[in-house]
Amino acid sequence: MAEQIELMIIDDLIQEIVQGNYRANDQFPSENELADHYGVPRIKVRNAFLKLEDMGYLYSKQGKGRFLKPKQRQIELHLTGSSSFSEKMKQANYELETQNLGCEKIAYDPKIYMNLNVQQDDEVFKISRLRIIDGVPIALHISYVAKSVFSQIEYDGACIESMFAYYAEQGYSDFMSSKSHVKISFPTNVERSLLDCARLVPLFILESDCIDAKQHNVLEYTKIIYCSDSFTYVIAAE
Repeated sequence: MAEQIELMIIDDLIQEIVQGNYRANDQFPSENELADHYGVPRIKVRNAFLKLEDMGYLYSKQGKGRFLKPKQRQIELHLTGSSSFSEKMKQANYELETQNLGCEKIAYDPKIYMNLNVQQDDEVFKISRLRIIDGVPIALHISYVAKSVFSQIEYDGACIESMFAYYAEQGYSDFMSSKSHVKISFPTNVERSLLDCARLVPLFILESDCIDAKQHNVLEYTKIIYCSDSFTYVIAAE
């Protein structure tokens, strides 16, 4: 029963937000006001507010109350095509910054090794980059690359900002992908810290490979983690 009351408060407040009754940075009624309105203990309202903060709807100011969080700008992202994320953002006139988070050798992982089409005795390196648009972190790109394909990746990896640019330096120019997988997940503590996102804001995760279109060799296996509330996603018809 107590949980149902909290859910009712959450649903009512979300409905108010959706209907446009609150604008960005507008203040919500106090815990005491809503407790009186619903005839419930103050802790029920507080729990509802905390859940809405975790969902990315609200933010709080110490001693002042809760306020409607401004909406993230929605960036149109084409999930298909052979151009890189950097090129797509540049073409859309966004100010993109990339932070290389490091390059490290990974332990054997059957799924990753299978997607890279390499043997267990090969060395695979993980290269992580944080994507920042207009000062806001919005995506985490993780590339897995085999040393048998790029012999210097152990040394080059920590400096790479764009994998496509790196491939061009290595003589590759035409790319394709065999398949992609998408899923939704909630952020881990590390992802929340990197992406500065709320606990219950879903992440959109795209996993795919990148293949040299000429020789059909697998160049990398990629996992891209997007803040779901920062993008609208476009999938072109085949």
